Amino acid sequence: MSKRRLKNKKIRIVAVGSALATGGVIVALLPTANAAGEEKAPEQIMTMCQRARVLNGKAQSISDFGGHPIAGPSFASDNCDFVETKFETFDGPTEKASIDFPNCEPNATEPAKVSVTWSATAAQGQGKYTVTQQGGGGGLFGALTGSWLKHKGTLDMTVRSATAGDTEQRDVPVGKVLHMEFTPKMQRMTGEWRVRIDAREATTVTNATPEQNFVAPDVVEGPVILPGAAGAPGVVDGTSKAVLTDC
Repeated sequence: MSKRRLKNKKIRIVAVGSALATGGVIVALLPTANAAGEEKAPEQIMTMCQRARVLNGKAQSISDFGGHPIAGPSFASDNCDFVETKFETFDGPTEKASIDFPNCEPNATEPAKVSVTWSATAAQGQGKYTVTQQGGGGGLFGALTGSWLKHKGTLDMTVRSATAGDTEQRDVPVGKVLHMEFTPKMQRMTGEWRVRIDAREATTVTNATPEQNFVAPDVVEGPVILPGAAGAPGVVDGTSKAVLTDC
């Protein structure tokens, strides 16, 4: 069967297609002991990161994470940074991306010429923990955007999905059924969120507290994106393939 690299061109939006469930985000978080010997559950560490005074170098207000000056919640840490440790690209799973086009009539004697429209969608920005999922301001994935865009992704991490598709002219031999498959190119960014609570000096009503540090490993996956034509949304990179089966 012929394979064709997806060209960087404007893509028609079509109804036929299948979603690639693997394009989301995989988050693997482990509790890490801090300097004071205290442990935090993964959900607690990510909440502390989301509610940091400074998140990935940007000062936050409590409204950025739904806080309130009276009702709360308020800041839970002083600083949280994502530190990347590894980046790689790989082929995602192949998915059927079109309907079937049969040439199975009993009296058929010649190949059937068909116009095949196919479409596939790859998702990104889906987290294992609630606080890592996308919100109105993007949440932690909004903070990841700077690191993500350094590589081959051209989508903001707050964008939930991107699409690939095309319309191709194909010949279907007698006695065969044709459909299109699509294999997306994916990327994986490995790193860790580093959360810090600054040391506090003693006051007349509180004891001194040492600096506390917590680390949550993170693995983020999403599609490699080609820029869209004429300002159109980015297009998922990958390889399309025509597949023939017997009637």
